[in-house]
Amino acid sequence: MSFRMYRPLLACAALCMTSHVAMAQAKVAVINLQQALFKTAEIVKADAEMTASLKPRQEQADALNKEIAAIAQKLQTDESKLTQQAYFDLQAEGKQKQVQVQRITEDLEADATRMRNEILGKSTEKMQGVVKKLAEEKGLDLVVDTQVALYFKPAMDLTGDATAAYDKAYPAEPPAPAAPAVKK
Repeated sequence: MSFRMYRPLLACAALCMTSHVAMAQAKVAVINLQQALFKTAEIVKADAEMTASLKPRQEQADALNKEIAAIAQKLQTDESKLTQQAYFDLQAEGKQKQVQVQRITEDLEADATRMRNEILGKSTEKMQGVVKKLAEEKGLDLVVDTQVALYFKPAMDLTGDATAAYDKAYPAEPPAPAAPAVKK
């Protein structure tokens, strides 16, 4: 038999051997991307700002819920004392307040989701860049999220390093000074 017949077989064998050698030398690390991102100063600040901006509407919904509970209590305890018209008026008022609470709650949820998605979208892109730079600095060939890794040694975890590198690359701006209180 000629050497030509064995050439494809030898090439395949050589490829298999080099791929095993290359795999053996690959440097791999893991990261909990969600945890790394949520612990950044930028996300912590954005969460506090979002909570503060939504707080007045949440308080409004809470106050309406208390009013609804008071109306329900009054309807239950004073049912025999109320005229039929007063009873129906209280019921209508309670239903109206329930609709208000539902609208406020839906708006709050929509605004919170929009705000969260906006900041997370931007921050995730930045974090991916930070992780790439970190991997290049450490000579890593592959970085895998911990959610898909079945097992890894704790020494392979870059989560804390990624958060620190992100905070260094994208420091959170200090909060804007509060407006002075106006005396009436």
